[in-house]
Amino acid sequence: MTVRARIATAILAAALVVVTVVVWNSPAVSTLVGAEDAPPTAEELRLARENEELQQALWSAEGLNESMQKSQAKAQTERQAQREAQEAAEAQAAADRSAAERAATDAQAKADTSRRTSTSTKDTSSRSSGRSGSGAGAARNAAATAPVAETGPTLPSAPSKAELLSPATRYYGMYTEQAPFNWATFDDTATQVGRLPSMVGYFGGWDQGFRPDAVVRAWERGMLPLLTWESRPLTAANDQVDDPQFSLPVILAGSYDEYLRQYARDIKALGLPLAIRLNHEMNGTWYPWSEVDGKGQSINGNSLGDYVKVWQRVHAIFEQEGANDQVIWVWSPNIVNNLPSSKQSLEALAGLYPGDGFVDWVGVSGYYRPPYKDGQVPTFEYTFDRSLDQLRRLSDKPILLTEVGASEIGNSKPQWVDSFFAGLAAPENADIIGFSWFNLAVSTWAGGELLTNDWRVDSRRDSLDAFVTGIATPAARIGGLPLNSPTS
Repeated sequence: MTVRARIATAILAAALVVVTVVVWNSPAVSTLVGAEDAPPTAEELRLARENEELQQALWSAEGLNESMQKSQAKAQTERQAQREAQEAAEAQAAADRSAAERAATDAQAKADTSRRTSTSTKDTSSRSSGRSGSGAGAARNAAATAPVAETGPTLPSAPSKAELLSPATRYYGMYTEQAPFNWATFDDTATQVGRLPSMVGYFGGWDQGFRPDAVVRAWERGMLPLLTWESRPLTAANDQVDDPQFSLPVILAGSYDEYLRQYARDIKALGLPLAIRLNHEMNGTWYPWSEVDGKGQSINGNSLGDYVKVWQRVHAIFEQEGANDQVIWVWSPNIVNNLPSSKQSLEALAGLYPGDGFVDWVGVSGYYRPPYKDGQVPTFEYTFDRSLDQLRRLSDKPILLTEVGASEIGNSKPQWVDSFFAGLAAPENADIIGFSWFNLAVSTWAGGELLTNDWRVDSRRDSLDAFVTGIATPAARIGGLPLNSPTS
């Protein structure tokens, strides 16, 4: 019994005893003891009624107490059953996670062991030392150390390749330190911007097998995965141009054909679409798949024409394995503004284009960055117009700004961001189907000077404000999922 029930019962019992004593010791009752057939007085009748009422109250209290005891016992039984059910559910969930981890590990092991074992993977440190281009090594190196994410037994749904090729709104993509393997920084930036991207960029090297977990995790959140796929080890430093094991002639000799075939088979087996930016910024001088430097000298043993042949070879292998139904091929040079003069012409870029039959989208990497040249201004037109004009002369394929950003050095980043979104809204740029922002801070060597360029959209309050305003401009037609509101 509860304390309250015990007290109530005791009070009623005591009252009943008191009434009984009073009744039997009253003069009226005393005179009746031993009397025969004497009629009860009015006082006796009143006391008898009170006695009966107190007795009924006592019985009710006892019944209530018994009912409360039964309810408490039932509730305790239900709580015990709930605890047991919860423990069973947690045990099953743990077993499911363990099974998913084993499946993901087995898939990764199969993909890794299927590549050519004749290619030795170099044990290089994860460094962020840069090149004169985008400083993308930080994202590559972070992806190399990212944990393998779980993949569930049920795959997420995704649009078809045909639907993805011509989006209704522009893609809004972003590179962060570990997305799609870890969403922490990605989601924090999205919250501040007030919009969740519709594309996620990441890097992969030819020392890795296909990562199905990256594609699955992207589509679980409704995002197109954009893989920058580099024919070299993922952790190679950006200033490492010579890598004979990954020269274009070695690839053309067939040394990586089996690796490529298994990669394509794994993509087909997964059955989810992705975009692949193969060997980007090939018109520069900072990667081992570039053909020649500014003076026409060979880079990494490569020759003119080798890049196109390698691209077409990879594409043909994917076609033979049935993977091209899932792959959007993105050919993406660097903007021509900061290249050696011999590499800035349309003819130089045309010599690197594989042809419309081997490409789905053309793209370009472009940054507003130091060292600044005379006459350089923080505008979309200065940064992109010359390169966009050359792309449009080469092909009428849709254009994706595959890697973009602006440095805080020089205090012109908000102005450049304003101009960037105004450029997207201009009618002459309607063929641009989206962009992917390089959302990292990276230290690189440029012009003999070590500079730290903070490309992040939230590098400063005024830069973030410009980005938030620009991405919400209706004329820019930027996709992605609007969130409640950006962080104030």
